[in-house]
Amino acid sequence: MAKNKTVYVCQNCGAESPKWIGHCPACKEWNTYREEIITPSPTVMSASNAPRRKPELLSGIEVSDSDRITTGISEMDRLLGGGMVKGSLILMGGEPGIGKSTLALQLALACRDRRVLYVSGEESEGQVKLRAGRLPGENDQCFIYNETELENVITQAGMINPHLLIIDSIQTLRSTLLESSAGSVSQVRECTAMMLRYAKETGVPVILIGHITKDGSLAGPKVLEHIVDVVLQFEGDGNYVFRILRPVKNRFGSTAEIGIFEMAGNGLREVTNPSELFIRRDRDPASGVSIAATVDGLRPFMIETQALVSSAVYGTPQRSSTGFDTRRLNMLLAVLEKRAGFRLAVKDVFLNIAGGIKVSDPAIDLAVVSSVLSSNLDSPVGHNTAFAGEVGLSGEIRPVARIEQRILEASRMGFGQIVISGYHRNIKEQNGLNIRSVVKIESLVKLLFS
Repeated sequence: MAKNKTVYVCQNCGAESPKWIGHCPACKEWNTYREEIITPSPTVMSASNAPRRKPELLSGIEVSDSDRITTGISEMDRLLGGGMVKGSLILMGGEPGIGKSTLALQLALACRDRRVLYVSGEESEGQVKLRAGRLPGENDQCFIYNETELENVITQAGMINPHLLIIDSIQTLRSTLLESSAGSVSQVRECTAMMLRYAKETGVPVILIGHITKDGSLAGPKVLEHIVDVVLQFEGDGNYVFRILRPVKNRFGSTAEIGIFEMAGNGLREVTNPSELFIRRDRDPASGVSIAATVDGLRPFMIETQALVSSAVYGTPQRSSTGFDTRRLNMLLAVLEKRAGFRLAVKDVFLNIAGGIKVSDPAIDLAVVSSVLSSNLDSPVGHNTAFAGEVGLSGEIRPVARIEQRILEASRMGFGQIVISGYHRNIKEQNGLNIRSVVKIESLVKLLFS
């Protein structure tokens, strides 16, 4: 019998070392090496287990629209480019309690008239049944299997022959071919590789739920993201009801799409109109509030920016922002002071993006500046005006991408006017929406507060 060998493996990147070291030379992390047992494989490659399949010409491979399987959830289908590709391996990660298991079980119930095998390594069959009782959808062919050994999962999948296989989660699976514990780098890598082989050989799409580390990245080796076909990041804040599903990698579709869900008592509800979730127009106009027409991926929606400018109580003025880059806020305040003549260096400025969403779109600059000016002058902008423009260091209002989609979204939401950069050409009005163009920051002040 061959003697087992031990090796030290970095739990962050998967690098191996014959001895323990404190600093990983590959990923530069500290104290990530753990000892794992390596069992040599008894199988030897011979002519008897030679490859059965032969190479095929590219021109002779037939592809049809039936190679995609719809999930029953329109947001998920749109993210995946029209549905799940047969034989694809999908990895979905997110923070604990964000709703990964809920979305996966809801997906299994939404696939009606399709056999679905839901493997849960974290909950028993009874616990999954209790969770399924409050979720919408009903699938008479949804099988629940509580197992943590990968070989048993593959055996049962071969007997059931499902149309979709869901693993919750990949960190709970372990293969008997390895001596290391479940969740280790070697186990996660081996289990993912075997799931990939199962998906490609049978044509069954497999969804893996993965944990994330404390810094927000997917747990396990980085090679895990290279193995799978699709990586979905489930984002959100526990203090808010909305969740964002964002594709980080997609071999069969675009990564510029996002899916928005609302967490409710009966599961996750699809948000087809995110603008209604982030703005409120049923109240009197207030100073320091403006609406920005932003785009996340390919989806346009309206968000509310709130600013508060007050006299500095302490010697050093405070600068605070939620959902917006604080360094960019400081830059915009410097532009207002230098180009527009507003003395903001002696005042506290607080900025908040309503709804708890984080925005990196530069087109929100115009709305941020309008909110700061409105709060400083204590004069409301009005909830009938939207903004879309980037502010440069010289005080010019620069054009932004996809301006037609932003204008169309503002028109659909019933806004009366939208303020954009004057450098946009051949912009047509949409359904009576008044388009106002500004070139300099001084023109914006005259337009809003003259």
